[in-house]
This record gives sequence, C-alpha cells and structure tokens, in this order.
Amino acid sequence: MYLDQAKKQEIFTEYGKSATDTGSAESQIALFTYRIKHLTEHLKQNHKDYATARSLTKMVGRRRKLLKYLYVNDINRYRAIVKALGLRK
Repeated sequence: MYLDQAKKQEIFTEYGKSATDTGSAESQIALFTYRIKHLTEHLKQNHKDYATARSLTKMVGRRRKLLKYLYVNDINRYRAIVKALGLRK
C-alpha cells in the first residue's frame, strides 16, 4: 500500500503542529496533496479508471475548500502551506 501509518505520521509531523496533530488544515492539505499526486500518477497509466478519476476530482475539491478556509481566516498560514507544498507558481 502506498500510504501506511508511518508515512501518515511523517506527513503529520512535518506539516502539523505536532506528531499527533491530524486535524489541522495544514496537515489535512498535506495529506490530500500526497494522495492527489499518487492518484495522478496512477491515472496517467490507467486513463480509463473512471472511479479513481472521480475520487481524484472530489479530493481536489476538498483540498480547495481547506485552502479557501485558510485563505479567509489566516492568510499567513495559507501562504506558508502553499509555499511548503509548492502548490502555486
């Protein structure tokens, strides 16, 4: 499996406030970004996998909502996570 407990823990430690911080917007955005990158690579090879394409679209929407939440409520946190993950150019 591409995403095990150790990888999740590493993501939450790096982008969250602590190792057990799994609910902050930054840690959730980082987790969604990791999963989106994985599914994008999968769809490059399996372009007819429509169920995965739909779940990828939904995941991108969830990440966009979290980014919008950060943008509206705390612009500094938004800028930090976008810079750390390299989402905008």
